[in-house]
Amino acid sequence: MSSVTPLGGRLSRIFSPRAYITASACISALGVLVTAFAPTLAVFLIGRGITGVGAAGVLSVVIILVLELASEKRRGLFIGLINSGMTIGVSLGAVIAGAMAPKLGWRIVFWVQVPILLLAGFGVFAALPSARKDAGHPDKPPRQSIAGQLRRIDYLGAVLLVSFVVLFLYALSAHVIHPLYIVVSLILLALFVLVESKYATEPFIPVTVLKSRGTLLSCLATLGMMAARWSVLFYTPVYAIAVRGWKPAEAGLILLPTNAGFALGGLLAGLFHIRRAGSFYISCIVTFAFFAASLSLLSQISTPSSSATAYVIATFLNGLVTGASLNYTLAHLLHLAPKSLHIIVTPLLAMFRGFAGSFGSAIGGGIFARSLKSTLERGFAENGLLNRDSLIRTLMGSPVTVQGLMGVEKEVAVHGYVVAIRALFVAGAMLALVAGVVQAGTGWKGHEDLPEEEERVRREEERAGGAEWEAA
Repeated sequence: MSSVTPLGGRLSRIFSPRAYITASACISALGVLVTAFAPTLAVFLIGRGITGVGAAGVLSVVIILVLELASEKRRGLFIGLINSGMTIGVSLGAVIAGAMAPKLGWRIVFWVQVPILLLAGFGVFAALPSARKDAGHPDKPPRQSIAGQLRRIDYLGAVLLVSFVVLFLYALSAHVIHPLYIVVSLILLALFVLVESKYATEPFIPVTVLKSRGTLLSCLATLGMMAARWSVLFYTPVYAIAVRGWKPAEAGLILLPTNAGFALGGLLAGLFHIRRAGSFYISCIVTFAFFAASLSLLSQISTPSSSATAYVIATFLNGLVTGASLNYTLAHLLHLAPKSLHIIVTPLLAMFRGFAGSFGSAIGGGIFARSLKSTLERGFAENGLLNRDSLIRTLMGSPVTVQGLMGVEKEVAVHGYVVAIRALFVAGAMLALVAGVVQAGTGWKGHEDLPEEEERVRREEERAGGAEWEAA
C-alpha cells in the first residue's frame, strides 16, 4: 500500500480524484473478495496485496482533496476528521472482527467489507464535484491524452522502491537478521535513486523535492514516530492476552482508548489551533516529546500488577499526542513547501506514514521476537525446564498459550512477555526521541523566507512541480 501511494496521487490527476477514489474502492473490494475465497495462504496474501493497492488510492487522494476544497482556516479540522475516520475504522474493525471470527469464521469478516467498500466508493463519487478548482486555468498547459500520461509514469521506479521495501523489511523482521538481504535491498535503493535522478521522465518521487530539508526531514520524522506508534497498536493487545490474561476478543478493546485519543488529538489540534497557514514548529517538537514520554510510561507499567486504569489512560494519551502531532506535522510541511508542490509533498508524506506500519511491525516485531525468545530460553534453563523448544516456538506465535500453562512454566512465559514488551516500548521511545530531533531539523522558516543560498534548490523543486502540473 505504502509504495503505491505516490503513484496513486499521479493517477488521480490523470483520471480525476473522484473517479480514482471510486476505482480504488472497487479494487479494495476485489482484494477483500479474493481474500474471503482464499483456499491457501498464497492466495490470501495476494488478496491482501490487491486490497492494499486499492487502499493506497484513497490514502493518496484524500489529503489532496482537502487542500483543494477546504479553506486554510478549516483545513486542519478536515485533516483531523480524516485521521479520525481512519482510526475509528481500525478500532471498530478490530473489535467487530474479534467478535465475529470465533463464532462465524474468519471468511465472513472479509465478506461483510465488500458491500461497505462499494457503497463508500460510489458515495464519494456522487458527493465530490466533477471538476477540480484548476479546471480551465489559463496558465495550465493543454491536457495530454490519458494514454500519453500513463506512458510517462515511472513504473521502473515504483518496482524498485517496492522491491527495496519488501526485501529490507523481510531481512529485519526475521528472528535472525540476514545481512545479505539488507545489502541487496540497499543496492535496490541505490538503483531507485539513480533511476529517479537520471533516467525517469517524470520520477516516481522527484529527487529535487527530497533535496528540500523540510520535506525530507518531515517525512523521516513521521516515519520514525509512526513506526513507534505501531508498536502500541500491535503489542498492547498482546500484553493484554499474555500478561493480563484477557480473552482474545476482549484484548482488542484495549485499542479503543488509544484510537479514541488519536481521533480526539487530531480534531482538537485542527479545531482550535490549526486555523491558519504558517509555522507550527514548536507544536511539532512538543508533541514529539510527549509521544516519547508516553511510550516510556507504557514501558514502565507493562507489568502484571500495574493498574489497568492507568494503562488505559497511558494508551489514550499516546494516541492523543500522536493524532495532534500528525496534524501539526502536515500543517508545518505545507508551510515549508511552495504551494505549487503541495500536491507532491502530501502524497509523499502519506507514503512515509504508510511505510511506518510495515517498518513498525517488521522491525518492532523482530525486536520483540528476539527478546522474547532469549528470555524464554534463559528462564526455562535457569529453572531446570529442559527440552522446551517446541513450547517456545508456540509461545512466540500464540500469546494465548500462556493462559493454558501452570506453575513455573507460566511464570517464565509471563516474565518473557513482560521483558519483550518493555524492551519494545523502550526502543520505541528512543526512536521517538530521534524522530523529534529530526523534526526539529526542519526549521521554522517557510519557502518565502528561504535564504539566498537555498533559492536554487527551491527553483529546482518548482520545476519538478511544473512537470507534475503538466501531467495533471
